[in-house]
Amino acid sequence: MTQPSRILLVDDEAGIQRTLGPLLRARGYQVDVAGTGRDALRLFEERTPDLIVLDLGLPDIEGTEVCRRIRATSKAPIVVLSARGADTDKVNALDLGADDYVTKPFSPDELLARIRVALRRLNRDESDGPTGMLRAGELTIDYDRRRVLRQDVEIRLTPKEFDLLSLLAQNHDRVLTHRTILKAVWGPNAVEQPEHLWTLVALLRKKIEPDPARPRYLLSEPWVGYRFAVE
Repeated sequence: MTQPSRILLVDDEAGIQRTLGPLLRARGYQVDVAGTGRDALRLFEERTPDLIVLDLGLPDIEGTEVCRRIRATSKAPIVVLSARGADTDKVNALDLGADDYVTKPFSPDELLARIRVALRRLNRDESDGPTGMLRAGELTIDYDRRRVLRQDVEIRLTPKEFDLLSLLAQNHDRVLTHRTILKAVWGPNAVEQPEHLWTLVALLRKKIEPDPARPRYLLSEPWVGYRFAVE
């Protein structure tokens, strides 16, 4: 039998702790709860959680700083759960290493779905990473040979198109901000030139999407960035 995934819930709101903790346990997760940033970092070191649900408005250490410290030593998914809904807050948290961002008030079913996706992505990264290949629907991405196939038929991509697709696919089901993508694909001098990214995304969608007007793989997160959807 596999060990249940352990989740660290970091939130200073008693109501969130009372409702979300039992909900996660009822879904079969092991749950540790922290109400401060210091307790969160201590429990993170002691319990080694598989995933962290993190509020940003903590009473002692800013949640973004907790995110930064965890990401410096761990690849465990971080799902931000915050009342801060501004695009700048989302971009900042994602740039610091958060995997997803859910705004309060939230749907419990949506949060549970985001947690499942993040854990599946982590498991696929651990089990499939060394193969150098990713399959998503009809697409197969071969990182080592820099080839993309749809049902065994090769799709010809330019080097930049493959670089963009490879970056997003290797971080599949995780939102990457415009700034992160621009820096990785074009270099640090391009972070203020988003038109490069918009143009390349449009070209790539025409080649890999069954219907570019309704993307199946390359999804937009308005004003934030893009993510590659495996399922």
